[in-house]
Amino acid sequence: MKTILQQIAEKQRQDEKMSIDATRAEIKNPATTSDRRSFLKKAALGGVALGGLLHLSIEDTIAQTTQNVSRASNPSDLKITDLRVAEKGNRGSMANRIIRIDTNQGIYGLGDIRDGTDQRFALFLKSKIVGLNPCNVEMIFKVIRQFGGPGRQGGGVSAVETACWDICGKALNVPVWQLLGGRYRDKVRIYADTPEERDPAKQIEALKKRLSDGYTWLKMDIGMDEIAKDPEAIVNSKFWSQNSGNLSNWYMGRSYANGGYLDYWTKEQPFTQIQITDKGLEEIQKIVENVRNVVGNEIPLSCDHFGHIDMNQIIRIGKALEKYRMAWLEDTVAWFYTDQLKAIKEALETPICTGEDIYMLGGMLGGFKKLIDERAVDIIHPDLVSAGGILETKKIADYAEEAGIAAAFHANSTPVAWMANIHCAAATENFLALEHHNIDNPWWESMVKLMGSQPLITNGFANVPLDAPGLGLELNDDVMKAHMTKGAQYFEPTPEWDRSGMVYDKLWI
Repeated sequence: MKTILQQIAEKQRQDEKMSIDATRAEIKNPATTSDRRSFLKKAALGGVALGGLLHLSIEDTIAQTTQNVSRASNPSDLKITDLRVAEKGNRGSMANRIIRIDTNQGIYGLGDIRDGTDQRFALFLKSKIVGLNPCNVEMIFKVIRQFGGPGRQGGGVSAVETACWDICGKALNVPVWQLLGGRYRDKVRIYADTPEERDPAKQIEALKKRLSDGYTWLKMDIGMDEIAKDPEAIVNSKFWSQNSGNLSNWYMGRSYANGGYLDYWTKEQPFTQIQITDKGLEEIQKIVENVRNVVGNEIPLSCDHFGHIDMNQIIRIGKALEKYRMAWLEDTVAWFYTDQLKAIKEALETPICTGEDIYMLGGMLGGFKKLIDERAVDIIHPDLVSAGGILETKKIADYAEEAGIAAAFHANSTPVAWMANIHCAAATENFLALEHHNIDNPWWESMVKLMGSQPLITNGFANVPLDAPGLGLELNDDVMKAHMTKGAQYFEPTPEWDRSGMVYDKLWI
């Protein structure tokens, strides 16, 4: 038996020596980036310089490695000390979305509050979390979850939860996906979003570019603007474009207080009475047919939000498009109209998908749970930075899996949120594809520096970080500052949020 143990120990020493030699060679290699070299050096220190212990017995190695171990990085002693945003003020820059949570051990975590979210949803939570251990992620989530809600209201809670996972992974020196129970995949399929174009020919050219870049799943918009120019295509369109001048799905209409009550964008689906004529249906069919002729049948083709039209119009459009085998029809009606979604699903063969504005599995208005329990959709579509963060999104997807429902992830934020999605997708079995909404932004990827050895994207797939702790990235400070408002400070102190104006946060007497 002793001989066998000695053989095992000798082989382990040889393997360790090979690993150390390989690490040293990579550190010395001029092609190794400074970030990667720094990570390797830290990993070597974390291993207590095993190269110097190869000559020792197993017992002596254990004795040496447990002597004089610094307890300054003990995860059990971590405490949150601060919460800041990259750029204070709701100025609309991407830097405005990123938060940083600091700790007493110098480890910090990054989060993203999602596009279009007021950063005060995150700053308000500072007084709730300072002094807590960020590694108690689920406990912290339960402390703050009551301060989130549907739509962009969930952005603050989701950002804080994400940043806590980043800290926890760094403290334990493992990727976030490992903390979620491990991974199902090493790469994550991307579906490439292609913004709506008034000119369908331009949209086709954009889709061709997506294919040449290696993307294997596409999403296109079929907004009412593409057919509204024909007065015989839509009924009742002029009434709902009096203020905005168009029917674009994403037109940022004015608030009711500013007289925007006739803006198409401000209304929920059932209340506009915009109807599609037979000629309008033919125009929509032509748009999709032209795209399908370009991309072929091998590429899944999803369809984004149609606009604020009612259930009957969606069913008519859905039936007209069934022969093109769309991967899904997205956000057909508002997500909280469960009965209407179920009726649409039962009327069509094309999968129905929704969820980017839903908060939590069982949150307000039923969360995802009601949709899943009622089998009202074929595919759930959470946005991690609205749904409650990394673990809550995984819980949502796991619950859907039990009901035989697949999950695709919506994403339209910074690379920080996108990387959080990658970790969650890696750990989620029923996952289909992750949205990439910033392909055409030339500096989007350069906002961050990856700490692992792989690039963010390879041939249309996102790489799961295998050799970097936490989320696996750091901010590229120079790029971040270059796209901030002139004169703005970077991660300015936030003492005004140190204390809460509430006496207590009880939800019941």
